[in-house]
Parts: sequence; C-alpha cells; structure tokens
Amino acid sequence: MSRPADPEAAEWPKGPGAGPILTPPAFSQLEHDSDSGMPLIPEPPEQPFVELVAATNYSFLHGASHPSDMVAQALALGHPGIGIADRNTVAGVVRAWACLKEARKILQVDAEDLLVRESETAETAELRRSHASNGLPLLNAFRLVTGARLCFADDTPEIVAYPINRHGWGRLTRLLSSGNLKPHVKKGDCDLRFEDLREYAQDMVLIVMAGPPDEPVLQRLAKLAPGRLWLAATMPRSGPDRRRLAQATAMSARLKIPLLATCDALYAGSRDRQLHDVVTCIRKGVTLKAAGKRLQANAERHLKPAREMARLFRDSPQAVDAWRDVLELIGFDLGQLRYEYPHEPVPKGWQPMPYLKHLTLQAAAEKFPDGIPRAYRNRLRQEFRLIRKRNYACYFLTVYQAVKFARSLDPPILCQGRGSAANSAVCYFLGITAIDPERNNLLFSRFISHDRDEPPDIDVDFEHERREEVIQHIYAKYGRHRAGIAATVIHYRPRRTVREIGKTLGLTEDVTARIGSTVWGSYAAGVEERRFADAGLDLNHPDVMRLKELVDRLLEFPRHLSQHVGGFVLTQDRLDETVPIHKGAMADRTFIEWDKDDIEELGILKIDILAL
Repeated sequence: MSRPADPEAAEWPKGPGAGPILTPPAFSQLEHDSDSGMPLIPEPPEQPFVELVAATNYSFLHGASHPSDMVAQALALGHPGIGIADRNTVAGVVRAWACLKEARKILQVDAEDLLVRESETAETAELRRSHASNGLPLLNAFRLVTGARLCFADDTPEIVAYPINRHGWGRLTRLLSSGNLKPHVKKGDCDLRFEDLREYAQDMVLIVMAGPPDEPVLQRLAKLAPGRLWLAATMPRSGPDRRRLAQATAMSARLKIPLLATCDALYAGSRDRQLHDVVTCIRKGVTLKAAGKRLQANAERHLKPAREMARLFRDSPQAVDAWRDVLELIGFDLGQLRYEYPHEPVPKGWQPMPYLKHLTLQAAAEKFPDGIPRAYRNRLRQEFRLIRKRNYACYFLTVYQAVKFARSLDPPILCQGRGSAANSAVCYFLGITAIDPERNNLLFSRFISHDRDEPPDIDVDFEHERREEVIQHIYAKYGRHRAGIAATVIHYRPRRTVREIGKTLGLTEDVTARIGSTVWGSYAAGVEERRFADAGLDLNHPDVMRLKELVDRLLEFPRHLSQHVGGFVLTQDRLDETVPIHKGAMADRTFIEWDKDDIEELGILKIDILAL
C-alpha cells in the first residue's frame, strides 16, 4: 500500500530555469521488513532530514537529474537543505545555487505583489500571496551546501568533501586542479591520491563512502580531519542492509567516528531510475538487455522523505540526525566568493581609474589636437563616472593592453573590437573599437547601464592564424594559476541523443539513422512526433514511444566539458582557489570548470579573445 504524497510539499512554486518541482515520491508501507521478515514497528513521527550525498547530471553519465531538480525535489519533500557533490567536479553547483536564488526572488515578489494579475481572480491572488508569504521563511532558511565527491586512483575510498569556509573552498578547488593537471592525466580525467588529500584537506568536512572501509583507512582519515570526519551509511534495499548497518554502527562506536545516514542519491525521484539506467549503459557502452549487474538493482537511489529515512535507519536513529552536526560546521556559501580583477594593467604610482582616464584623454587629444569637443567630453565624463562606480577600470585596461600587444608585434596582429563595446567612447579612443559612438549616436547604456546589473562584455577579434600568440601572452603575463579560459558545457543534442539511446535500447543503426535524418537544428528541446512519422515509424509502438520519451528527457543533459572559444577569466589572486582548472584538448591550453552563465551568475568578468 502506498502513502500519498504530502499535498503541501508539492505546491512549491516553479521559477524560470528551476526545472520541474516534483511531487514527493510515495514510499512503501511494507507490512514486513524485507531483511528479517519481521513485522515493521510503527513509523516514528517525522523529523527533518537533509540529504548530504546527492549527485547531479554534472557527474557526467553517473547522475540522472539536473542540479535544479535535486534542489526542487528537496524543497518539495520539505527538507531544510541538501548537499550537492558531483564526481571530482564542482561544475554543477552554480546551477543549483542560482536555482535557489531565483526561487527566493520569485517568492519574494509574489509575497509583495498586491496587484491582481491578468486573468487572475482576487481570491486566487490572495491565495498566491498567502502561499508565498508562508513559504518564504522556509525557502530563505533552506541550506544548500556545495562540494565534490572525491574519487581516488589508489585504495582510498570515495569521499564527499564539503568546505566549511572560504579557505576550505580554495583548498577543495586546488585539490581538484592538482588532480586535473598532473602531467600524465588526459583531458577530462582527474588523478587523485591520498597524498593529494593530505596536502589539501584543511577546513573541509569529509564523509567516507562505501564499505564500511578498512579500519586502518578510517583511522588514517580521522587523523587527517579530526572532528570533521563522518562515515556514511546507506540502506539501498539490497538484502543485507541491516547487517551492514550494524557493522558500520559498531565500527563507528569503536573508532568514535559518527555515522551519517544517506540515500547516496543519483537522481531526484524514483521515476528517474529508467533514465539513470540509460545513461549508465551509455557510459558503459552496453545495451540495456546486456547491462545486467552494471545497473542498480532497484530505484532506491533517489531523495527520500524524512519519515522514510527514519524508518530505514530505525536501528541507528543517531545517523538520521547527524546532518545537523555536519551543517553546524559548514559556514560556506557560493555567495561568499569575492572576485578581484588583476591589478597588473596599472603601472607603479598609478591607480586604475586615473590611469585609464589619462590614457583615454591622451588618445582623445591626439584625435582632436585643437581640443576635445564638448559632446565628447560630456560622453567621456558620463562613462568615467559609471566605470569608476562599477570598478571596471582594470577590465578596460586589460583589453587595451591585449590589443596594444597584438599591434606592437612585427608584423602586427590584425584585431578589432565589436559588439556593444562600440557604444563606448573609452573603447573608441583607446583603439579597442573603430566606430565613433558620438558621430553614430550610439548609447553607452546599451553597453553598461546603471539599471542592468551586468558586467561589460568587450569582444575583440584577432587575426585567426595568430590569435594563439595573444592567448599565450596572457597565460605568460598572469600565470596559469591566475588565468584560464571559461568552459563550454557540451550538451546532448537531438541527433546524438537519438543515436545513443537507440543503441542502448537495442534498435538497429538504420532505424536511428532514419530518425536522425529528419531532425533539423541542434538546439531543439525535444523531438517532434512527426519526425518519427517522417522516418516511417509508428509512435504507438512501445519501443518507439520509449525512445521518444527518453530522448526528450536526455536532451540538454551535460555530456562533458570543453573550452570556450576565447573567453578568459583573470584574477588578482589564485584562480584555482575559486574554481578548478582543467587541461584543454589543445596543447598549452587550460580552462576552468564554469561556463559564461556560471561566471556571470557569480559576478566574474571575462575578456573575449576571439578570432576573425
């Protein structure tokens, strides 16, 4: 008999980009325990629970839910928080953080909006405002903790690591960078060993997975992180769950390492198990029919209600409540990342803003030897005021110096700025752009505005054959520990998705090729039904229906990380203490884990070194 989902928990609002807010999965009210056959004891009263071991699809073919879906499901279940930790990466944590921030913003607006919206009755508006006002405190108190699941190349067990402060975040990202950048490591791989963990484990909570592992391993880890080590326990309904839990509880008591209850979640709800099977088969290169024990035995690797966790861990109730002690230690939030642009563009004895103003007025005087016209002086005064207010002077100087370097070579590298930067008189006089914004009546507010809280975006095109000279100059000037190209997340697109899922389902290559040949464009959110008809397939056939459903769900999943065409992120301090750095496919290229949307969300600037 199934327990109905909590009707209130399913009413959390859905914000743009937040993904579907899933109804809490019903959980089994079994009459007998599957391990012992004994009647179940009555369910205990529900207490809060936070899942601290949750992976997303940024574990790249290991997880089967978007970061936003994991956060949304935790909210729908009434959990007061969630921990997101993907395999040797923090590539998806900004998506989860942005989802939560957007949900809070939407609920705040709804709570304050006293107007009846279009096609909304007064009663509905009042219900909306009341719901938002009641839900806002819960949403504001929701804790999102972000870290990584460390997977080692030696016999060290997998460990979920969460930074407890800003310093801990820097240690985690440097640890991941060290594993990514070892000389023998290929692009996309990460080689971590116990020695790496020992070097960077300061200010991190460590949750040991699998096992329980050997006692000597746990004792070694306990010395490494005293008071910051937990032993994870799971109940995946695999048969000997209670026996393993008893062993872990005994080891926990013997070594004085607290036990932490977890689902070890790979997806948000039980309905996502089928999609997880598919991505597992894609990762393993096998069909569903041949996958066998490579797949999870059941659909238990999802976020569970607090009451269900209390029932599963009734023999070790302290493990269910251990999340409180973990969260009490963790004070880090992604909002604490403070970005500081490099100071290098400024000579000794100068401050950034006066130096930028000096260079610009000097160049303007060369263009107008009889005096800078009043219209230009007014425009420059306005731009200087806003650049000073937003602290963008060093950013303009960096782009100027990249252009200056390119033109200083013999022969010079052809280059020119484009896009909204053409609206800036500062860019025009510094030679970054070639269009006179005053003569062409272009508005600076389309480039930088008081009202839009967006960083400037100066795109500079360099001669294609020689752009690499500029890129390597930037690496040399700032150092690879302070400069990296932004990432590009490669997502599943229709044709590839049809081909890979079709292969997993055992469909012949000619069938998937026929469907793929009817798909136009690369950015569709789903495959239209008529595409299957165009391929001569009957959508009512169970295999074809299954293919379409899975394709629609896998589309937009991240496949792997690549590098942006030329968007550089530069920092005054170590870049690898803000975000992990990876090897690029090209020689002498390194890039960070976050893409342009992530860095914009965190207020990090990039300069675009593009190609003509």
